[in-house]
Amino acid sequence: MDDRPIGVFDSGFGGLTVARAMIDLIPAEDIVYVGDTGRYPYGPRSQEEVREFARQIAAGLVGEYGVKMVVVACNTAAAAALELLRFELDVPVLGVIDPGLRAALRATRNQRVGVIGTVGTIGSGAYQRAARSLRSRAELVCAACPGFVEFVERGETDSEQVHVLAERLLHPVTAAGVDTLLLGCTHYPFLARTISDVVGREVVLVSSADETAFEVKAILEETGLGRRSPAKGAHRFVSSGDIDTFRRLGRRLLGPELDQVEAHSWS
Repeated sequence: MDDRPIGVFDSGFGGLTVARAMIDLIPAEDIVYVGDTGRYPYGPRSQEEVREFARQIAAGLVGEYGVKMVVVACNTAAAAALELLRFELDVPVLGVIDPGLRAALRATRNQRVGVIGTVGTIGSGAYQRAARSLRSRAELVCAACPGFVEFVERGETDSEQVHVLAERLLHPVTAAGVDTLLLGCTHYPFLARTISDVVGREVVLVSSADETAFEVKAILEETGLGRRSPAKGAHRFVSSGDIDTFRRLGRRLLGPELDQVEAHSWS
């Protein structure tokens, strides 16, 4: 058994969907969540730059916060740096790409799966590579959705502007007749109502958050890294940006567990 916390990081608020699922599924575990809001969004940045951000934060979670596992709760960072982090760190490192894709492939009926994500994630080809490694016969229709993350980070999840943007950006997946849509960015579940209105309620939306939490739980059980105490775990939230904004918006997105926010500069 291991009482060290689990580290989770994202470019901002999107990874809170993963943190929420983990808090619900493994409530005894301590969690340290890093939202790199001082440098978001990651999507338009180069793979090299995102890779260095991910290395910096992951190393800090292990070295400064003493975490026993790192969850890369950012699709862009996972696409750029997951394998490198697994090589460099001596703790288990889990991303959100494979768990989400497996769930989407299980859900599809017509073998047409849409995948939406940031420019960085879609441009990396990470989902296509993951589908090949799973030997899937499903057709993936991928579309980048620049602007979605910024709307979520501002707390504008149901405005008319985001609806108009969604209609334009989601046209490739609706035109392809997908029956399942993977939200390939952890920010996107906060836009689920708008996305569903645009693609149609018959299209199944898949978020990687729950699947990632299940995988974390399985790793803890397989490796014996679970926390000894059955008491409710502690949750720390760290932001590289404005902590008051993070507390206000993050609490609305996650829930009452997000109380205090610590400032940390990762530059």
